[in-house]
Amino acid sequence: MIQHLPTVIAAPMAGGPSTPELVNAVQFGFLALGTCSVDDARDQMRRTRGSYGVNLFCPQQETPDRHAVQAMADELGVEVPAVDLSNGFEAKFAAVLSAIDEGHGPAAVSTMFGSLTAEQIDALHARGVEAWATVTNPTDADTASRRGNDRLIVQGPKAGGHRGTWTIHDEPDPRPLPDLLQAVAAVTDLPLVAAGGARSSADVARLLAAGACSVSCGSAFLLADEAGTSLFNRELLAAGGSSISTRAFSGRYARGLATAFTDAHPNLPPLYPHLNPMLKDRREEVSYAYCLVGENSEALIAGPAREIERSLLPSRS
Repeated sequence: MIQHLPTVIAAPMAGGPSTPELVNAVQFGFLALGTCSVDDARDQMRRTRGSYGVNLFCPQQETPDRHAVQAMADELGVEVPAVDLSNGFEAKFAAVLSAIDEGHGPAAVSTMFGSLTAEQIDALHARGVEAWATVTNPTDADTASRRGNDRLIVQGPKAGGHRGTWTIHDEPDPRPLPDLLQAVAAVTDLPLVAAGGARSSADVARLLAAGACSVSCGSAFLLADEAGTSLFNRELLAAGGSSISTRAFSGRYARGLATAFTDAHPNLPPLYPHLNPMLKDRREEVSYAYCLVGENSEALIAGPAREIERSLLPSRS
């Protein structure tokens, strides 16, 4: 189990930004294995050194309304794509266990969109590995705690990327992250990792004062030299723009830079995971861009990941 968790953690950012090089550059970071192939997951773990974590997307239990999916496909002039509601979870979890057994696996496995089962958590514990779950409300926090997780990532509304709600139909809890931390602390004694909106050492200090044991920062590392953020998205971030939370990026709530498409679809029904593959051929167009980032994106800084990490550390860290 992890003996000392750093104050700042590099959060998993699916779709490219979270590279082994980024994770290797910081004290502790997560690989984002939620949407990659199992072969890519194996390769990333082989290339990552020291103590690190991996993040997996839990299998989706609900199927989006087929009429709503078809209507969007018709609007975009594309076929309804074949999708895997599990995101290859079972194969990737097995690959993680194999990597651990081979001596180059993670020290922690975190989940989005749900929690590992008690049996899966037992398999990690038998190997000395921690299980973490991302939660966005006290109800899910209580469930994750009872399931046997070791830590909870409490994700607030300012966080970039997907909001970690456990169903595609859930409306995200709007409470500010400090308030959410206190609400979750009322239902569990587990250590809480705060996630969402930290851009400075002062932000990190405020979240620690609100009860977090560590702070998970994702968007803060988007412009790191080691991040896999595309040139197109780096240019979008440099140009600036408002960050909004909407289902119009992927079909479930996520926060990113607003586009003409998101503006035109403010009340999109839950279409995850169908929407993203419908739009994949248009993602290099500004009107359909997929640049997930938290609030205050204008405060992001570029440079080596280690320097960005240092800028986030309160003086006592």
